[in-house]
Amino acid sequence: MSELQSVDSFNSDSSSQFQDDQQQPQEYVPSGTNRNGNQLSLTRTETVKSLQDMGMTSDAPVPDVNAPQTNTKTAIFPEEYTMETPTGLVPVATLQSIGRTSTAISRTRTRQMDRTSSVSSSIDGTHSSEEINKEKNANADQNQTDDLDPEIEFVTFVTNDPNNPHNWPLWVRWSFTIILSCLVVCVAYGSACIAGGLFTVSEKYHVGSEVAVLSVSLMVIGFSLGPLIWSPVSDLYGRRVAYFVSMGLYTIFNIPCAISPNISGLMVCRFLCGVFASSALCLVGGSIADMFPSSTRGKAIAFFAFAPYAGPAVGPIVNGFISVSTRRMDLIFWVNMAFAGVMWIIVAFIPETYAPVILKRRAAKLRKETGNAKIMTEQEAQGVSINEMMKACLIRPLYFAATEPVLDATCFYVCLIYSLLYAFFFAYPVIFSELYGYKDNYIGLMLIPILIGAIMALGFTFWCESQYLKLIKTRKATPEDRLLGAMIGSPFAAIALWILGATAEKHVIWVGPASSGIAFGFGMVLIYYSLNNYIIDCYVQYASSALATKVFLRSAGGAAFPLFTTQMYHKLGLHWASWLLAFISTAMIALPFGFKKWGKELRHKLSSKDYSIDSIDA
Repeated sequence: MSELQSVDSFNSDSSSQFQDDQQQPQEYVPSGTNRNGNQLSLTRTETVKSLQDMGMTSDAPVPDVNAPQTNTKTAIFPEEYTMETPTGLVPVATLQSIGRTSTAISRTRTRQMDRTSSVSSSIDGTHSSEEINKEKNANADQNQTDDLDPEIEFVTFVTNDPNNPHNWPLWVRWSFTIILSCLVVCVAYGSACIAGGLFTVSEKYHVGSEVAVLSVSLMVIGFSLGPLIWSPVSDLYGRRVAYFVSMGLYTIFNIPCAISPNISGLMVCRFLCGVFASSALCLVGGSIADMFPSSTRGKAIAFFAFAPYAGPAVGPIVNGFISVSTRRMDLIFWVNMAFAGVMWIIVAFIPETYAPVILKRRAAKLRKETGNAKIMTEQEAQGVSINEMMKACLIRPLYFAATEPVLDATCFYVCLIYSLLYAFFFAYPVIFSELYGYKDNYIGLMLIPILIGAIMALGFTFWCESQYLKLIKTRKATPEDRLLGAMIGSPFAAIALWILGATAEKHVIWVGPASSGIAFGFGMVLIYYSLNNYIIDCYVQYASSALATKVFLRSAGGAAFPLFTTQMYHKLGLHWASWLLAFISTAMIALPFGFKKWGKELRHKLSSKDYSIDSIDA
């Protein structure tokens, strides 16, 4: 997912360097619980000197990818969620003394985001009217940040804070990473669970296979719409609440899927299951980023890249045997419900990882203990803007889809790979039933090579990440540095489809077409891992919105392919149906290589603004 600029923790011993005791920050001690047992009502906070010693300047950095999406434009203290201070309190007056005001921030952001246009206009000494208007609007945008009470004190993590997820023991963070990745596997498994027994749907409700396929597509469509609910819930109440509510509803709604008396009820409930389960797909990457600093986050995010692609492959493997041996559709959903219920209970014990919510709760506790109503987070001080939240979650992703060709091309490739995975689920039944007479149980086993390839790619991403870390030690990173995995993986996805088409012959042993899954699984995970990071670095200032665009387009493709894959293989034949997809995949190999060479120029020419990591001055 995202790569955040790391902020070094301030050593608690550094306070001894201050000569003036009035400027020396002191660790906050709650009222009534000081070391001498005396009642306290005053607290020490950070000073201009202490903040400057930590590297803070008048120019605010781009907000963290996981920062609240409601006040990113006017945040004067975006470091609040990543910085640790000795006192845990930073006054607004101190920030304003450094030069942090909304006017300064607006000018900084305008300079960063319009750097390309300003350079071109300075060549001939002119400025466009649009640019002048932007500058006027930036200078006039005083909004509520300039009106912040200087007596307000922003809450931060204290040095070596045990409540900061970055400071949790490494084994704890990796344990939570594995659990959350399993949660993604769980919901992805649910989307394809019925693909291992579509004939049970047809038999129970007396419908054709085309209608039965909708039970897969509708849940995937739900994946694209659910983030509109769970992303704001996460911003306001935390990831733990979002997981608990959504997974609880997902578990419960498997019941009507199992016992629905008609096909309409099944379809509605499958769609709702997708909406509820989508919290794992849109939030787990952020949860992992909450726990790891940018220098070590890449390896943990690799597990998240693996999970949504490995999970669907498990569904037909398990449920192929259930459907063939029992011919019971309801049993498929009872097993899915059990899996979801177990993960719901386990994830409920993971503590909150989202820094803005952790600090918001800490601020409420401090207000109660000290009686100081002006202790708060910046999100609380500015207030939650519903309009900005809707813009971040709905309007901006659609705007990006309409105005960002580079993002569209990248998302198209991610969408293609995700769609091809679901195409395999419906192509294999045609290929292996016609050639070898296999039923759903053995057809499900043919998907195991995809899992093998995905696991191999998971290990390979660690090497890709090590290469990236070596590179950024020598120079400033660019988004195109993230494309190594896609350049390696893209040929494998195409090779898999060429193999599948070429080996679709009766005289070829089943190992031939099944082996194509190894190459596809390997390429699939590498491509997704690489392009996901590329999107984040290209749109670092609005990474959440760019990723929402990706989720929407990816889910749309994953829902569409099952609707025509079976008919395509029947009409075109086993060879040419696979080769048609192979031609498309082969053409897409050029994308990561082309972006590697010309990506920066294309982004500057085709994008309305430079949102990337390049726009952030070192």
